[in-house]
Amino acid sequence: MFMVLFVLDDPDRLDEVLAAWEKAGITGVTIFESTGMRRLRQRYIPMRYVMPLVDREEHHLTLMAIVPDEAHVETCLREAEGIVGDLSEAHTGILAAWPVPIVKGLRGEGQ
Repeated sequence: MFMVLFVLDDPDRLDEVLAAWEKAGITGVTIFESTGMRRLRQRYIPMRYVMPLVDREEHHLTLMAIVPDEAHVETCLREAEGIVGDLSEAHTGILAAWPVPIVKGLRGEGQ
């Protein structure tokens, strides 16, 4: 099993990414709003009592999925780049994956 983490720079592309992943067999994805340290520091001076911590216009979405093998990791990467463009380019996103030695409670097709 592998954990796939994809930080999507443009939240408006979420439905496209999810549809592509689902069509490719990735059916369990956890999604949460996130922002990066650099973005936060560029935007805010240390006045967090005056301003909100995260501006709705400045967030990313982070997607996490547990997939069975490296082929599925490559599928996630291919489908994500097919929508947002080459992840080597700025303002597209970041994808990382790593082996997960223990998974318990995972339910779904092929599990």
